[in-house]
Amino acid sequence: MNIRNNIALSDSGFLFDPSTGDSFSVNPIGMEIIRMIKGGKTDPEIRQYLLSTYQTDEATIEKDYYDFLKMVEQFHLIEKTDGKEKD
Repeated sequence: MNIRNNIALSDSGFLFDPSTGDSFSVNPIGMEIIRMIKGGKTDPEIRQYLLSTYQTDEATIEKDYYDFLKMVEQFHLIEKTDGKEKD
């Protein structure tokens, strides 16, 4: 998966979709996830980073991470690559 190319990202967590005029803001952890996706990190790499960086359990990381992905997909901010997810 990738963040769509036309999505503008700011350092403060502001995302802008120029094709629709929609704007979104994400918290610092959401911005980290978006940067990792843009950087080509896989789902397991991102989950491992979150698990090693934040003091919580694996089930919480996994649930929150996939809830976040579902939200950005719902707002059409990401696109799937090769017709499948990287795992």
